[in-house]
Amino acid sequence: MTKQDTITTRGGDKGETSLVDGTRVAKSSLRVNAYGTVDELNSVLGLIRCEPLPEGLSERILQLQNELFDLGCELATPANSEMANKIPNVRQFQIDLLENWMQETNQQLEPAGNFVLPGGSRAAATLHLARTVTRRCEREVVALIESGEQINSCCLRFLNRLSDLCFVWARLCNDYGKSDIRWQPGPHRS
Repeated sequence: MTKQDTITTRGGDKGETSLVDGTRVAKSSLRVNAYGTVDELNSVLGLIRCEPLPEGLSERILQLQNELFDLGCELATPANSEMANKIPNVRQFQIDLLENWMQETNQQLEPAGNFVLPGGSRAAATLHLARTVTRRCEREVVALIESGEQINSCCLRFLNRLSDLCFVWARLCNDYGKSDIRWQPGPHRS
C-alpha cells in the first residue's frame, strides 16, 4: 500500500503533475481531467454520507468510495506502464454488484411515472449531484479513449452503472420515490 507522508511537494507549481508511474503530464491533460473528476465524485459521495440515509446505504457508499479511489488510480496509470499490473483494476464483478444494488433498490421504489427533478431531501439532491459528476467523468473517460489512450473497458461500464445507481439511490432517499419532485413540462406548469 502506498504511504503518503508529504502533501506539499511543489512538484506541480509549473502546471504539471506526476502519474502513478512517475510520468510528468500537464495538469490540463485528458487523463488528469478524468481521474480528477473521479476524485471530485468521491468527495460528493463523502458529503452524502454526512446525511441521514436509509439503512445500509452509508456502508455501500463507503465501499463505492474505495472502488472510486481504485478507479482513479487506474486512470492515473498509463496502460503501457510497468505499474499497470501492480494497481487494482476495475473488474466485471464490481459492475455486477452495482447492477444488483440497482435492481434491489428499484424493487423498493414507487414507479416514477415521469422524469424526476434533482431535489427533495438533501441526500437525494446530493446523489443527483453525484450522478451528474459521474456523467461528466464518463464523458472525460470517453475523450481519453478517443485520444488513443488504452483504458480498461470496465472503467466506462462501471461509471455508466454508477450514474444510474446514484439516480435510484436519490429516489430511495426521497421516501422510496414518494417525495420525488416530478418534472412538469412547460405548457402544463401552473
